[in-house]
Amino acid sequence: MKRFLGGLLALLAVSGCAVTPPPPVREAPIAYPPSVRARLLRIVEAEWVEWGRITVGTGLPRPPAGTEGATDSFPRVLAYWRAVPDAEAAAAIARNRARWTAQLAGRPAEGVWSEPAWSAAFVSWLMRAAGVDEREFHASASHAFYLDAILRDAAEFPAQAPFVPHDVAERAPEPGDLICADRSRRPLSGWRDRLPEAGQFRPMHCDVVIRTGPGVAEAVGGNIADAVTLTLYETGADGLLGPRRPGQPVVFAVIENRLGRLPPFQAGPVISSLLGNDRGRD
Repeated sequence: MKRFLGGLLALLAVSGCAVTPPPPVREAPIAYPPSVRARLLRIVEAEWVEWGRITVGTGLPRPPAGTEGATDSFPRVLAYWRAVPDAEAAAAIARNRARWTAQLAGRPAEGVWSEPAWSAAFVSWLMRAAGVDEREFHASASHAFYLDAILRDAAEFPAQAPFVPHDVAERAPEPGDLICADRSRRPLSGWRDRLPEAGQFRPMHCDVVIRTGPGVAEAVGGNIADAVTLTLYETGADGLLGPRRPGQPVVFAVIENRLGRLPPFQAGPVISSLLGNDRGRD
């Protein structure tokens, strides 16, 4: 009997060690001053200017491609990738360093930065350069994965989340917002469609809005025409984004940027029930 009890106690002890501990409590996002938002917009526009003020939109001529492979572009795109965690960036950086070395030596090589796509790395770099920490914006080589982090914060910390998702028909883009489009063959119809597949890769693209005016939202993104490019998004009289042309990626979300607009700096609207109670309005 004693031997049995001893064995049982030992088994319980081992079982106790194997119990999965509860997940740690997540730290709430911190608030940022308005200067961070202003800095973000200055950096975005400065990058666009440095790349040559390339602009795309309905009725505009198609810009020449290949700027990313130019000599001056190598350190720019390298800086974008360095804002991404090593686990996602190391292989891309190594390949393109090798291509750069071959190019300098005059040896034939695949175009520098021709792959992988660097548009999400660009957005990640913008946030870091503006002073937004990893906790408030998850740097990633994939738009889908930093969007997942945005959606999670909006659900768990609705009063403190620095970025909040909206359907295209619900929010007119403002400077600092992200306009996000789905580049897959079966695009998402809205940001809520992303929730069940969180953590899975999906080809997306997001641009940062720098200006709005009658009939247009001007937004800058990376890796469009192989450069940092300004896209002119058509809007209606209410400022909402209009439908895109056939063949263009489907815009499924406008991500509100609340940097500098949350207490104690400036009280903004508290977004509640983002992921549950408002589903009936879709």
